Amino acid sequence: MTERHTVTRRVFAGAVATMVTAAMLTAGPVAAQDDPNADAETMGAWAGLDKDLSGVTIRMANIGGAPYENMYASIPIFEEATGAEVEIVFLGDGFEIDRYLKTNYAAGTEDYDVAWSHTSFMAQYTPFVEPLQNWFSEEELAAYNPAILEAATINGDLQVIPRHSDISSMHYRLDLFEDPEHQAAFEEAYGYPLAVPTTIDQMTDMAEYFVDSGAVTYGTQWAGREEGLTGRFYELLFANGGDYFDEDLMPIFDSEAGVMTAQWMQDLYADGLVPSDLTNYLWPEVAQNFCNGDVAFFLEWPGWYSFFQDPESCPAIAGSFGLARGPQGAAMEKHTGWAGSHAMSIAAASENKEAAAQLVKFLTSERAQYDEAKLGLLPARADAFERIKADAAESDVALDAERLALHELMLNEDFTPVPPTPDWISFSNVWYPTLQGIILGDLSAEEGVAKGVEDTLELWESLGY
Repeated sequence: MTERHTVTRRVFAGAVATMVTAAMLTAGPVAAQDDPNADAETMGAWAGLDKDLSGVTIRMANIGGAPYENMYASIPIFEEATGAEVEIVFLGDGFEIDRYLKTNYAAGTEDYDVAWSHTSFMAQYTPFVEPLQNWFSEEELAAYNPAILEAATINGDLQVIPRHSDISSMHYRLDLFEDPEHQAAFEEAYGYPLAVPTTIDQMTDMAEYFVDSGAVTYGTQWAGREEGLTGRFYELLFANGGDYFDEDLMPIFDSEAGVMTAQWMQDLYADGLVPSDLTNYLWPEVAQNFCNGDVAFFLEWPGWYSFFQDPESCPAIAGSFGLARGPQGAAMEKHTGWAGSHAMSIAAASENKEAAAQLVKFLTSERAQYDEAKLGLLPARADAFERIKADAAESDVALDAERLALHELMLNEDFTPVPPTPDWISFSNVWYPTLQGIILGDLSAEEGVAKGVEDTLELWESLGY
């Protein structure tokens, strides 16, 4: 496996290689072997190894960073079994790779056959990717959750093959919520028992209590910029009975629910219940705050599970946190549940589509998804999900099984993908700076959502809506 990067990318790739090597040593043997599927009965089967691809180079543009890169440690198995060479031409976080893909698609300079994708981002890539039903049989696709495949399909064309799924759930500190002194003090102050918040209003009360009592630095938190902020607002807006767009994709979030949601974010910031530098945060920063024990509870992706449970990386919370369903809002019948799937696509411009499809089959196989599931990610395949559930049933850590049951429920009942527009990221880039202004108090909630709708209408007009 080779990498082709700028000098800066080479330095980054060296760090990646070190991390992936460590992952190989700690996660079990993934080195090439005579029969890659010799342990299929216990570990799940690899796929995509049944064709001779000798002399073919398959280029990939990948998402980087924890916990995504462990998968790439398995690529030598594919290379040895098929004779292909896999070249990683780009590694970056989700927003970096999105910019990279869009720039290359627009210029017609795709230097990759296989590319990272995501159900929240994929609509903007539709003209530039290969319909994957051309390369995957009905039998191969039957392994996937139907709801996730539906979210991966646009106008009858399967845009991506899901790698793993995400749905935000409540992460909370058990040591705080189960502390008898906190339970007594909270109930005396607020008139109801202290328990994991099941409504957005309860989130406010509990954030206020834990900060005022000195138990934590911050009651709660969220990613405060880019699509991380746009999406978090969306799931709260949805739970409050609102939406970003109507059926014709016209913006409608200057509603009562929109104002309520924006006001909630602004109030928590003004009251010092969330970090003062929150508008600089993305996923690593919010995860680290919880890891440090500085936050009582927050909505987070399940993929951080193994990181939070590691006493070496997160001694303050390892073995002392719980997971719960997202809260309900003013609409009451709706829970938060911002969701999607990391995935892989094949560039329509690729001259090696058959080989690219074989690599995608390998990297989304039962074995690949099972290996990622052991890190805490949620498999998109039913066979890998059942395999990791069986492991969890034998674990002496109760949360291992509880989290899978919880997320299976949420994937079936609360799965809320972003609105189906190819301009979701363009919308986000217009809206999130205004939302930051609301949070910081530069705009009132009413002014801010009205500006957001006005700016979106201008964007839509420029794009021909």
